[in-house]
Amino acid sequence: MNASTPSLTSSVRRFVAPPALAGALVVAAALATLAQGIIGGTTWVLLVGLTATAVVLALLGSLADSGYGPGVASGLRSGGPRAHAPAVVHGVRAVHRSTGAAVVDGQRQSSVFVFDLTVVPDEGPAFRVAVRHPLDVQGLLHRTRAVVEYDPEQPWRVILPNDPPRPLLARAQLLDDEAAHGASRPARGLPPGAHPLVTGAILAALLTVLVRLAG
Repeated sequence: MNASTPSLTSSVRRFVAPPALAGALVVAAALATLAQGIIGGTTWVLLVGLTATAVVLALLGSLADSGYGPGVASGLRSGGPRAHAPAVVHGVRAVHRSTGAAVVDGQRQSSVFVFDLTVVPDEGPAFRVAVRHPLDVQGLLHRTRAVVEYDPEQPWRVILPNDPPRPLLARAQLLDDEAAHGASRPARGLPPGAHPLVTGAILAALLTVLVRLAG
């Protein structure tokens, strides 16, 4: 089987997932209404389309910005593949949950910890990523090694498990600092909200064409 098959299957699965399809239909309805208002020249349809499109784009923009800064890991996909791996801890800092600005007290409800890690998987090259978590679940404020859970198909999806496997904890302690040298950030996929936006735009274009042909 071609090596790209799992990745292609994963991409198709994301596009046809019920939440993505529901979002795409909402986007398609808003964009199609806007297109009809522009093409047909009906004022009220244009106003409805503009309002709906503005609301949809604002919501998608907020979704894309939620914890998706440069180098910051995303969470794991529901039902997606998972694997554990040891990691080197480069540093830990506390930031404001919403703004990302540095804060002094990482225990406050409005703050989260950001763990700067280099993940060293069994297969593939080591990669560096920042993982956000409201708690220091593995005591990394005082340790230099950790165990992460990540998505092998989308390595930018990484979390810090509360109770990692003990054998991996022991392996992590044996990691040499050299294992982290030369690690790069993993290539990212589309940000959250991109799939329903792209699919919705395609559906809106098709719907607009069909309406024009029928009219």
